[in-house]
Amino acid sequence: MKKQIIYLIMCAFSFWEMTAQSKISTVLPPVDFRALISKSDLIYDTPVSTGEEGMPVGNGVTGTLVWTTPSALRYQLNRVDVFANDESSNNFAQRHSDYCGGTGFLDIDFPGYDEVFSGNGFRQQLSCYEAMTTTDGKQVKTETFVWSDGDIMAVKIQDNRNGMPVVIRLRTLRPPVTNRGDHKAVSILKAEGTDRMTLTQTFSENDYICKSAMAVTVSGAEAKVWQANEAEMTLTVKPGDGAFYVFVSSAATFDKDFDVTADALEKLQKARSTGYDAMLISHKQWWKTFWEQSMVNLTSADGVADDITLHYNFFMYLMGSSSRGEYQTKFNGMLWSTGGDRRQWGSQFWGANQSCLMNGLFPANRPELMQPLFKMYSRMAPSLERAAVQQWGSKGIYIPETVSFNGLSELPENIAAEMRDLYLARKPWSEVSPEFMQYAATKMPHNSRWNWKNDDGWKNGVWHFSDKGGGGFAQVNHIFSRGAKIAYQYWMQYEYNQDREWLANQAYPMLKGVAEFYRNFPNLKKEADGKYHLRYVNDNESVWGGHNTVEEISSIMGLFPVAIRAAAILNVDADLRKAWAEVLANLSPLTLSSTYPELSDQPLTFVRSLPPTRNDIKAAMRIPDLNTMPVWFFDLLTLESTDTALMQIAGNTYDAYFRKGSGYSSQESNGIGKDTRVGILSKLPVTGTQMGRKDATRYLIPSQIRYDGGSVMRNRLDLSEGAQTTNVQRLGRVADALHNALCQSIPARPGEETVIRVFPALPEEWDAQFTLLCRGNFLVTSSFRKGSVEFVEIKSQAGKECKLRNPWGTEEVTVYRNGKPFRKTKANLIAFPTGVNDVFVLAKGVQG
Repeated sequence: MKKQIIYLIMCAFSFWEMTAQSKISTVLPPVDFRALISKSDLIYDTPVSTGEEGMPVGNGVTGTLVWTTPSALRYQLNRVDVFANDESSNNFAQRHSDYCGGTGFLDIDFPGYDEVFSGNGFRQQLSCYEAMTTTDGKQVKTETFVWSDGDIMAVKIQDNRNGMPVVIRLRTLRPPVTNRGDHKAVSILKAEGTDRMTLTQTFSENDYICKSAMAVTVSGAEAKVWQANEAEMTLTVKPGDGAFYVFVSSAATFDKDFDVTADALEKLQKARSTGYDAMLISHKQWWKTFWEQSMVNLTSADGVADDITLHYNFFMYLMGSSSRGEYQTKFNGMLWSTGGDRRQWGSQFWGANQSCLMNGLFPANRPELMQPLFKMYSRMAPSLERAAVQQWGSKGIYIPETVSFNGLSELPENIAAEMRDLYLARKPWSEVSPEFMQYAATKMPHNSRWNWKNDDGWKNGVWHFSDKGGGGFAQVNHIFSRGAKIAYQYWMQYEYNQDREWLANQAYPMLKGVAEFYRNFPNLKKEADGKYHLRYVNDNESVWGGHNTVEEISSIMGLFPVAIRAAAILNVDADLRKAWAEVLANLSPLTLSSTYPELSDQPLTFVRSLPPTRNDIKAAMRIPDLNTMPVWFFDLLTLESTDTALMQIAGNTYDAYFRKGSGYSSQESNGIGKDTRVGILSKLPVTGTQMGRKDATRYLIPSQIRYDGGSVMRNRLDLSEGAQTTNVQRLGRVADALHNALCQSIPARPGEETVIRVFPALPEEWDAQFTLLCRGNFLVTSSFRKGSVEFVEIKSQAGKECKLRNPWGTEEVTVYRNGKPFRKTKANLIAFPTGVNDVFVLAKGVQG
């Protein structure tokens, strides 16, 4: 037995680097995570031309890009929990004018006649493995990291210039007092003794308040605070020998009585007492543990697979650096703004964009990265319950497509009543009251409630607006599928961790709430054909006020079964289970192209909507939105599906995206190739790998990485969303697609038992190894080399029954349990019971 296992290991990973450090598997040799992750490092031998190209460091709550000008290191500290306003504001009626995230600028200046950061001696490197940036200039070396154990940025400076001071500048993001109507932003710089300085921001409007603070000090050298001007304070460091350290803390609160400056100073004191070296040790240990939770490594002769690995691990680094707080990191800027806190698309959370970052994270086995999403929506749930009643006359929970960090504010009842009549199409838009329009005039137009507003500009000192031509209908006003998708994420968290407490206290309330919203929605009605029809709803942003849109029908088809399953597991709400089942049994089917005679000469596909719609009917006739692909989101179509007719329609639909004249591709039919272009938000790679399409992995994933829209920068971030929107939405989609190419744990239908499949969409010419989490809380490791699966290892972390598609078809497989032969089988579907922490290894033809 020992010889056979040793032989299996050697065959599987003879090409693996043997300078390894961490044991992630009983079969794999120890993995050298430092070597693997370091392939994603950023290395510059010339300074950046713009701050947006800087190197990202963060601890999941606070972060910054690190960049240089000829004489200075530059930073803008940002936080996930700083918002200048919430949804109730009446001072940001102009698009993109609401702002968030920033806490202050920090420059570490090395004044003198000669430039420090330029020329041949310049080098800057981001270590993704250690989450640290080092910068080498002329006689100056620095290290920067944001401490994993606290909201503190630490900078080590070795300055070998001859007797020159270092000047640390703390600068406000705007003038000290800024007013916008009755919204006020006040920034206060203050010396705290002789060697500390603080910057406090206070944002206020009516009852709303948010405060942030930064505090700065130096350790290991003498320093003195100076007030440069009302918007800048300096800390001048006396020249000396050896290294010294700069500590920068940050804090934020929504509590008007909380002393946020004192909190920042307390964190600063913690940093000084802990010391740079001890902070760095704990920081490195946190990141070492982070990386060892899972592993992905692909190689190919042409280097394409290696490049995918590089970008995949870089995305995981960015999420570890920006997605561990009380709120999600925002798609438009994340923690990487460099020019203040104004950003294109403002302070609202856009569901489709945020999904790019979050949807593919579960298999990475880093559950802390998903927590900001759950914390944010659970926290705002009471306001969303009120909105379901006020805005739509329904029950349960209404989750808008675009929403403020704290949900939706309460409406005056007369406004709410008219809103229901207008938005449910019970009252013509032509009869909208002056009172309603007056109330709407000051509201933010990116918010789902008010997205019908069109900017008409300033005239005689007054901001003018109109509607977009659809009355109360526009891009995101009538999207309800976001609620179903968010609720499904709660369900998926349970599927992956098998935590019954999570299901009872977090997931089921959200599933129930959104299911009840749909069931009680006034425009979901049983019509003459005996089917439930859904009218006056959107299909993402393209179809306004449609009928049985594919987004919404898919959402009900996907959400209701898992709500029923969750209630059954918890043995609650028997009456609701029957009510949801009745809706499912009588729900209108997914809308097909056969609805439209104009499309009769084309293969049968899904389309976006039945007529009528509130905008161009041509949009309704198109195949589903490639940025959302709703039919594939809810486990409605998987490789385990038994509905062959529906799977054929799914195949036709997917092929149609690449048909010449489809509007998506200039390729010929099914023309996926190396020149196929893939957009930033596109789910075509994800859907392709879900369907087992190896060309999606081979061509679409690399295309999405390189995105030829012209906005990808040397730090792999892009500005595709406009000014101040540094983002990696495309890399989030890539991670999601790659997970599906390597390993899937999928049911035949929503809410049913899942089956594991390894390498369902990996090109035969690539080699790959992974350790990923599957539903059922199975940690799965496998290797693919020279066109064949080498082995599959499964660690059962919850003791559930395991089901796996035979990676070798119907060839004989030996299953080992905890190192001993367990069973042999030629079955295509291999199923076996497990105990908690049992480890199973499956190998082809190995004898016990």
